[in-house]
Amino acid sequence: MAKDKEKTAPEKAEKSKKPGKIAKWFKDLRSEFKKVVWPSKKTVVDNTSVVLAVVVASAIIVGLLDSGFLALMDLVYNR
Repeated sequence: MAKDKEKTAPEKAEKSKKPGKIAKWFKDLRSEFKKVVWPSKKTVVDNTSVVLAVVVASAIIVGLLDSGFLALMDLVYNR
């Protein structure tokens, strides 16, 4: 019986603390968001354009390599 009481008491205490823990978590989250240094619109646009340029350049390089290897395989298999 003593073990049953030990189990239920912490469970009850934990259940009563959950709303407080959730509220504290949201307060902490809000304070962390205030600490964030958000980039300017110009920085976001510049970074986005760099990423898009690298993606396009990579796609072109991969496409050229694919075409080259395809032509090489045609030469090998058509002989």
